[in-house]
Parts: sequence; C-alpha cells; structure tokens
Amino acid sequence: MPIIRSGVQYSGKWTKSQQMQAIAAGTWTGIPAPELYVWGYNNQGQLGLGDTTNRLSPVQVGTLNNWAKSSSGDRAAIATKTDGTLWSWGNNGFGNLGLGDTTNRSSPVQVGALTTWAQASAGDDYVLAVTTDGKLYAWGYNSRGQVGTSNTTIYSSPVQVGSLTNWAQVSAGFKHSIALKTDGTIWTWGENNVGQLGHNNTTNRSSPVQVGANTYWASVFAGYNDSIALTTDGKIYAWGYNGSGQLGLGDTTNRSSPVQVGALTTWEKIGPGTFHCLAIKTDGTLWVWGAGGSGRLGLGDTTARSSPVQVGALTTWAQASGGGYHSLGTLTDGTLYSWGENRRGQLGLGDTTDRSSPVQVGSLTTWGPLPEMFNEASIVVNALTT
Repeated sequence: MPIIRSGVQYSGKWTKSQQMQAIAAGTWTGIPAPELYVWGYNNQGQLGLGDTTNRLSPVQVGTLNNWAKSSSGDRAAIATKTDGTLWSWGNNGFGNLGLGDTTNRSSPVQVGALTTWAQASAGDDYVLAVTTDGKLYAWGYNSRGQVGTSNTTIYSSPVQVGSLTNWAQVSAGFKHSIALKTDGTIWTWGENNVGQLGHNNTTNRSSPVQVGANTYWASVFAGYNDSIALTTDGKIYAWGYNGSGQLGLGDTTNRSSPVQVGALTTWEKIGPGTFHCLAIKTDGTLWVWGAGGSGRLGLGDTTARSSPVQVGALTTWAQASGGGYHSLGTLTDGTLYSWGENRRGQLGLGDTTDRSSPVQVGSLTTWGPLPEMFNEASIVVNALTT
C-alpha cells in the first residue's frame, strides 16, 4: 500500500533520508524511537548527563526514546519531545533555561507545561521557540533586544513575542535573532553592529522587523554575527559579518542587506557554524566556506575559503551542521561524520585530536536530525537516532 506523508506518496518502505527529512520537518507519522546522545564539553552540565564531566564519545541522555529536535547554545541545550514538551539543561545564569530561576541544571528539566512546542533555538544565553499554533516565545539574556519584546529586560520564563500566530521557524545567534513566517517573509531583531539584521543599516532592533519585501524564503539561520537564508527556488543569501569569508561572497566585506551567494539555484539545505557555513545541493554534494581553523571545513587543511568549495566527491550527504569550530554531517544511509576542532572531544571519536576531513562517528546507521549548534567557548553536540 502506498505511504502518504505531507501529501507526498511513496511506495513501500521510506528510505533513511526520507525518514530523517520527515522527522526533522515534524511530519513523520510512523513510529520512530529517537534517543538523545551527547558528547564533548560539559563544564556547565550542558550534556544533560547529571554531571560536569566531558565525554569523548556519544553517550545517551537517560533512557527515553521520545526526543524530537535539539539545539545547543553556548553553554546550554534545549530539546523538544514527540509529545510537544520542551526541555532544557546546562548554564542558566540569565534564566536562559526558561525555568523561572537562574540555577544551572545538569539534567533535562521540562520548561513549563505546554505540549505544543514545535521548534526551539538556543543562542548565546537566550532561547527562541515557536509553537504548533504559530506563536513565538523567547527568554534569557536580552542586552541587545534579542528576545524581541521591545525592551532589554531579562526573562527567566518564556514570554510571547507579540500576538501573531504565523511564525514558522526561528534561529538564535550571538545577540541577534531571525525568524520565518508562514507567508515566506523573514524578520530579524537584536544586535545589528555589522548589519546582521539585513536592514541596510547598523541600528539595533528590540522587536521583529521585516527584511525586505520578498516572500520566497524557505529557511533561515543566525550565525555568530551573520545571517543566512535559503529561498524556495534554491538560492542562498547571506549578510552580516564576513571577516572570515563566511558569507561565501568571494571576499571579506561585511554586508548589511541580503546578497546572493553565487548564481546557483540548486541549494537544498544550509547549516551555518560560528564563523563558517555548510550547505548541501540537490545532487547530494556538500559545500563549505568561511573560517578553516582546526580543519572545520573538512577540506584537509586549515585554510579559510570565501566562496563555496566542495567537500570530497560524495553525492549522498543528507544533513550538515556547523558548531563553534567543528562540523557534523550525515549521509543518506544514516551514518554520522564529524570534523574540525576536537580538544573537548566534540567530534565524538574517542579522543581529542583535530580532524581536517570527515571521519565516521562509530558504526550506527540510525542518526536522525542534527541539531542547530551555536558553540563558541562551550561545545556540546546533540544528535538523535531513530
């Protein structure tokens, strides 16, 4: 019997890549059993394992198998479960765990009682989150208005941003925020010292402001002080800080408005890191650009690139995500690869040796959605198996 998911019909069993894409999009209606695994730096309990000991290889968080999506901030992490609940752990100095206090947690704790959380993004000591009914919430550090509540008040519990119910996706950066609405428009707020908000100026905003008038945006991400977005017709645009060439525009000049990366219309997914970016094309190839220190670009060296360069010759990349100084990627067969800095064991390879080319993490072939990672000083990686 044909299987129909999100209006798309398949015959027989879904491939691993189709399953991963459906789980990541929240449209999988099968019976996955996603477990949460972590490794790397753990000085603030950001691995969620009940202690502050670093891990060099993947370790499961608890025994539950109902995790859905994860995001790791600078010193904390947040994740949704398949039941729509939201959980957080790690450093809580600015109330960024959303638990109504500033006490650190080294194990997952539920945020409030809502069961309608769809996606959350952890930035530098603050969090953005959207619900299944299209509401936007934020909390934590707010020195540049990055929470979006028209002020610079610190919140230790979720506060709704405005009253709109058409928010679709959010991404928290260093001190700036970017979000996508269901109508395909992009909105940004927070710090704007290098044009990372995309408004053709460097003025901070403490509430959401639309970027241009286009309605063709498909996904958005906030880097350290830069932003990147994918359009529905397969184009990539970038803006903000460009000191390491992380905008992919062939130079190191900052931009305060969106600029297209090359002329291609075959980009499918993007996964920015702190000062570098990864992207996958529709042909399954992986491309990188930006800072190359510690081998985070996966090109066999530590050289920065200011334009997209292909990683190897594989055409089976399914996902890619950049951390502070390292990168992760999965193939369509469900295997996981890592490369870049490894001094905290963030590559999950059982040691602390940097890698400048992709290396497989263990032998599992069941890795699911990769997290959006925002790591600079603290490095934590969350991954899901199905």
